[in-house]
Amino acid sequence: MDKVLLIEDDPHIRELVSIHLKDLNLDVDVSEDGRDGYQKASSGVYSLIILDLMLPGMDGLEVCRLLRADKVKTHILMLTAKSEEIDKVLGLETGADDYLTKPFSVREFIARVKAILRRLNSLSTEDDSNNGDQVVIEDLNIDMVKRKVTLKNNKLDLTPKEFELLALLAQKPGRVYSRNDLLSKVWGYNFNGYEHTVNSHINRLRSKIEPDINHPKYILTSWGVGYKFNDEL
Repeated sequence: MDKVLLIEDDPHIRELVSIHLKDLNLDVDVSEDGRDGYQKASSGVYSLIILDLMLPGMDGLEVCRLLRADKVKTHILMLTAKSEEIDKVLGLETGADDYLTKPFSVREFIARVKAILRRLNSLSTEDDSNNGDQVVIEDLNIDMVKRKVTLKNNKLDLTPKEFELLALLAQKPGRVYSRNDLLSKVWGYNFNGYEHTVNSHINRLRSKIEPDINHPKYILTSWGVGYKFNDEL
C-alpha cells in the first residue's frame, strides 16, 4: 500500500482530501503545519507528499527547499490558493514536481494522484526489468537502473522528474518532444495550461547539467515545438 503525507492546515480541505486518498486505498498521514510536516517528510517513507503552500510554522516553499536540500526525492505535489504564475514557478524551482491551484475539483485531484502513483509504480517495474542499461554521451553517464547520473564523474543530485526527463530525452537523441508529450510521458497526464511545469523542470535540469545554461549543449529547444536531446554529440 502506498503511503501518502498530506501537509495542509485547512481542516476542511484536510478532511476532504484525506477521505478521497483513503478511498484510493492509500495509507494517509496528515500534518497541520510546516515544521511538523517537514519532520515527517524527512523520513523518506512516503510515495507522495501533498504540500500546501501557505502553512503556519514554515511555508510550503521552505519545506520543499529543505527536503530537496536533504536529498529527499519523494514526489511533491504542491497545493496553492494563489493563481499568480510566480507562485507556481517558485514552487517548481524549489523542487516541487507538480502543483494544483485551489480551488481544484475533486475529479482533477484524484486523476492527478492516480497518474502520479501509476507513473511511480510503472517506473519500479521498469527498473526491475532493466538489465543495467546505461546511456553514455561524452561526459554524461545515465544509469537507468540505479537512477544515477554523473557528469565528468561527479554525481548529480536530480529530483525524480528531472531524472525522468533527462532519461527520456537522452534515450532518443534528435527526437523532438512537445511539452504535451513530456507532460503525458513523464507526469502521466495531459491537462492544458500546465506546460510551464515542463519549462520549469527543463530549466532546473539545465542548470545542473549544462556547462553554459545560456548556450545548452545537451538539451536543446525546438522553437515553437518543445525539446530534444542533442544528436550531434
